[in-house]
Amino acid sequence: MATNIVKTSFYNEIRHILHVARNKAYSAVNTAMVEAYWMIGKRIVEEEQLGEKRAGYGQELIKNLSKELQSEFGKGFSVANLKNFRQFYLTFAEDEKGYTLCSLLSWSHIRLIMRIDNVKARTYYLTESKAENWSVRQLQRNINSCYYERLLSSSDKEGGSALDLPETTNDTRDFIKDPYVLEFLNLPEHAKLQESRFEQAIISNLQAFLLEMGKGFSFVARQFRISTEASHFYIDLVFYNYLLKCFVIIDLKTGKLTHQDIGQMDMYVRMFDDLKRAEDDNPTIGIILCGDKEETLVRYSVLKNSEQLFASKYRLVLPTEQELEAELEREIRMIEAMDRHGDK
Repeated sequence: MATNIVKTSFYNEIRHILHVARNKAYSAVNTAMVEAYWMIGKRIVEEEQLGEKRAGYGQELIKNLSKELQSEFGKGFSVANLKNFRQFYLTFAEDEKGYTLCSLLSWSHIRLIMRIDNVKARTYYLTESKAENWSVRQLQRNINSCYYERLLSSSDKEGGSALDLPETTNDTRDFIKDPYVLEFLNLPEHAKLQESRFEQAIISNLQAFLLEMGKGFSFVARQFRISTEASHFYIDLVFYNYLLKCFVIIDLKTGKLTHQDIGQMDMYVRMFDDLKRAEDDNPTIGIILCGDKEETLVRYSVLKNSEQLFASKYRLVLPTEQELEAELEREIRMIEAMDRHGDK
């Protein structure tokens, strides 16, 4: 028995050494290839500029280069890939920070991110892909669902534009999205949805839900009971965010937001702070996840300017980019209208 334990321990140590070595080798190769693609893109641009007065020079240049490279180095140097190398260089030629971040990611990540026009959004996706270890699939999903812009729609930055989300922040509003896109729940969008079914779908897809929630969230409980001397109350979902250092409680409402929903969440947050919050915890955050909400109700309720209470809509299908942009613009107009009203 002891011999077997020693052998197992010895074998695991060797396996660990090899895994570490392979990861280091992969990282070194990836960095070298990203640098090579950058340099190839740069040379293509420089050569095109030399012959820019000749009609069709750039297209023929890439075709001929592709033919030569594929004959010696294989299919990885198709016309499409060479155009990607060129775009890679053009995208980050004046963005030193962006290029530095690219060296930490795979080429598949870079190909997705370099197509984003907004520099701040690109930097955000580069930073978060590395920090949160996003897979290529998760990155693509986040880009398609306007992850960055949905965070911005919940931010209320004085003197800033709607695209001024910091790269790192512990501001509560920078952790709240509106809307939340929950297409991974595979629930029908227009059918009448029971809240119990909604909750169960989230629990069954908890990992995907945590990714959509964002950084620092860990699951605590469902149907969490808080009790007073006379009554028991049950909160649908409870999380803890280790970056904000606070509990985040969620109430699921499949219909339109009502003032009763807001009042109930306000009570839940106060009770949770009083009964469950530890001395070193920050104040509890309450999110009402609702099917729809009315601007006027938000403006004239305790949700306005609150640092603890939020109401966010959810979408059960992945909207088109145009649909999300329209919805985000409505949210931004709502924030601006609330600000103007507050200044009067």
